[in-house]
Amino acid sequence: MTKNKMNFSGTFYPDEKNELLKYFDYFKKSEEKIELDINPRAIIVPHAGYIYSGSVANIAYNLSKNINSKRIIVIGPSHRYYLDGASVSLFDFYETPLGDLSIDKEFASNLIKKFNWLNFDENAHMEHSTETQMPFIKNYIDKKVLEIVYGKIDFVELSLLLSELLKDNNNFVVISTDLSHFYTLEEANILDQNCIDAIRKQDINLLDENCEACGIIGVMALINASKKLNYKVEFLDYKTSYDVTKDDKSVVGYSSFILGEDIVI
Repeated sequence: MTKNKMNFSGTFYPDEKNELLKYFDYFKKSEEKIELDINPRAIIVPHAGYIYSGSVANIAYNLSKNINSKRIIVIGPSHRYYLDGASVSLFDFYETPLGDLSIDKEFASNLIKKFNWLNFDENAHMEHSTETQMPFIKNYIDKKVLEIVYGKIDFVELSLLLSELLKDNNNFVVISTDLSHFYTLEEANILDQNCIDAIRKQDINLLDENCEACGIIGVMALINASKKLNYKVEFLDYKTSYDVTKDDKSVVGYSSFILGEDIVI
């Protein structure tokens, strides 16, 4: 049995189970109660160290903990390894401090057959944008996962995959992205508000022109699919690294959203 090993535990998030659970408990206690009027089908979450962005991501996962989907598809940008297209993990398990997650290899293999820009490149899967999501998934949802890491790809192509995935209620999608990087706090707030407004409005042009985010391709692909599926978008939270460091000269922005259909009563 092969494992997608943890590469960023102990740096981006705790490598000890009890310490990690303390983080989740703290995040939950700090959250304001949000009443959703949509059935969650996808989330947009950050991927920085948990001390910086964990609380922002936690809201989205906590609100998604009762989903009925059978598998969680985590999609994030490659930061360290050049990719043409994207790679989907074909390991058997994904390791986390809370225990292993099963990878749906059969489903992943079928996707590779359908999309010629999708393959398995083992080197692509030492990636923090996706790994940081796995402890959240193990803690709150604990379903089978797929990890897709993308490089050079048009958002329209990725959107075709997302549209197909989201038409099946067995699939739940996680899009990983941080927002602006290394601006002053004032500049970051302006840039990040552009992104937040564009995502709320599901406006591809605004995203393309006025949003700075390392996972912008994934965000644009999800919004493109979301519009076709008539999903609603709910903004959840926004913070910057300033909230922790108190350094307003160079900050990174983080936000979270949840997308889905109207709840039918």
